[in-house]
Amino acid sequence: MSQRIIVAISGASGAILGIRTLQILRAHLEVETHLVISPSARLTLQQETDWELDDVLALADVIHKHSDISAPIASGSFDTCGMIVIPCSIKSLSAIANSYSDNLLSRAADVTLKEGRPLALVVRETPLHRGHLRLMDLAAQAGAVIFPPVPAFYALPATLDEMIDQIVGRALARLGIENDRYLKWEDER
Repeated sequence: MSQRIIVAISGASGAILGIRTLQILRAHLEVETHLVISPSARLTLQQETDWELDDVLALADVIHKHSDISAPIASGSFDTCGMIVIPCSIKSLSAIANSYSDNLLSRAADVTLKEGRPLALVVRETPLHRGHLRLMDLAAQAGAVIFPPVPAFYALPATLDEMIDQIVGRALARLGIENDRYLKWEDER
């Protein structure tokens, strides 16, 4: 495997976005996935999808416990091509923006930022109040890419699956993982 990426699924609505991310990355054999799922995300997976937790875990190459801050991904010497938190709850955003690393998700994100690696936060909340916007600005100032899951209607998505693929494909491309799951503006339909 030539690249490693950290995928974190937090408890925000939109668990299917994290699952689809793992599915797309699974198809890229040169990418090794390191997965962290928050306790709240485990509940959201049950509430929003028909997926069993074990089936989601099976999509990742390596699974890390949310509480294990001694995991390799908690160290800057563990080389990755970046990290994506998808979906990213406001709680996780707050921890990341304020460098509050009390669990592996926020610690891995903090390490990603301190090492100058790309970190995409797929913040899934609406509407947003000033506190949310302030947290996004703090995270962006630290180097994170704020990537709300906003559909690109120029792709003319006909199904929810197409919309999800467009969002996830574009987020992965922003991290440097090229894929064919999104329509580029210059592509012909």
